[in-house]
Amino acid sequence: MKKHILVISQYFHPEPFRINDICCQLVQRGYRVTVLTGIPNYPEGKFYPGYSWCRRRKSRYSGMDILRIPLLPRGKTGLALALNYLSFAVSGFFWQLFTKLDPDAVFTFEVSPMTQALVGMWFAKRKKIPHVLYVQDLWPDNVQTVGGVRNRFVLNRIRKMVSKIYKNSDTILAASPSFVEEIRSYLPQESEKVHYWPQYAEDCYHPAQKTPLSELPEDGCFKVIFTGNIGQAQGLEVLPEVAVHLRDQNVRFVIVGDGRQKEQLCKAIAEKDVADLFYMIDRQPAERIPTFLAACDAAFVSFLDDPLFEKTIPAKLQSYLACGMPIVAAATGETARIVTEADCGVCCPIGDSAALAQSILQLQSDPDLRQKGRQARKYYETHFPKEQLLDQLESFL
Repeated sequence: MKKHILVISQYFHPEPFRINDICCQLVQRGYRVTVLTGIPNYPEGKFYPGYSWCRRRKSRYSGMDILRIPLLPRGKTGLALALNYLSFAVSGFFWQLFTKLDPDAVFTFEVSPMTQALVGMWFAKRKKIPHVLYVQDLWPDNVQTVGGVRNRFVLNRIRKMVSKIYKNSDTILAASPSFVEEIRSYLPQESEKVHYWPQYAEDCYHPAQKTPLSELPEDGCFKVIFTGNIGQAQGLEVLPEVAVHLRDQNVRFVIVGDGRQKEQLCKAIAEKDVADLFYMIDRQPAERIPTFLAACDAAFVSFLDDPLFEKTIPAKLQSYLACGMPIVAAATGETARIVTEADCGVCCPIGDSAALAQSILQLQSDPDLRQKGRQARKYYETHFPKEQLLDQLESFL
């Protein structure tokens, strides 16, 4: 009989994170899975309908048990987000003291906040069981770059917390090769416990047939699509300025998603008087995303201009590759490396609206555009094969 795995993830179904599929795959492979998570509120910042501190705290999903501990919703301010992060860790501290759960190992899925990994560390230490940590956001770098925290005292305290979490994890998986090197700098005597384990895309992400969509008119324009969270880290504020450069071109931008920065993005689009170049579409189920991608000509990925994001491979990149999309990347580092190696699109400097506009026009006029899409899918199949990656995860667990 295979192991009982406790998964710690502040975000879980119905919130749209890849940990949902990882847990489903573990169940299908014979594991008993229990998920400790929060009350769903991402990315809107308020509890999903039907959920509260008192409602739907325990449930079943795809063969696993879900336990939801209290937290404060993300809200729309920096203070609310900080309290959201802190509240999950505090609730988790008391939960792990009194729970009678007796799993064989803990797997912590770490996208911000890193504070959630404290819960996995505390529980694993008390139960004397292995703790496997999967790092997708580097702290304190993320807090400083995205959160805007500059106080040295606060950053040093976070750095000490991160160091303690790394040292008390038995195995650490990192979502990019650059993350591996960064984490190993904390563990000069234990570097062998840090491994590169990239994300894969769920099975729904595959090249789809182009079909009519009620949300998206067939106007014959060259459509560049962005899907996912609209936050500060994504650097989408460059797009309204790019649209100014392309005002007289046959190009449109399709934004599918929601997030803390969506209102500001819409405001900037209105201020630049380029609303007619944008289709703003609300967040969609993952299963519909390939259809939206198929209705467009290229997919867009971008970041803020910061050394942190040179090390990052965003989850949406695997999704775009899996769907066979030509890619326009305003990025450097790992993302630019993958797009270049795959020969599946164009890259330009971050924040340079003129260069990005020129890159889009270059891709629009590329006679081998369809071939770039095929190369994207081939690269995905070679470097991010789902079943092989899951085999690796089993070995780590």
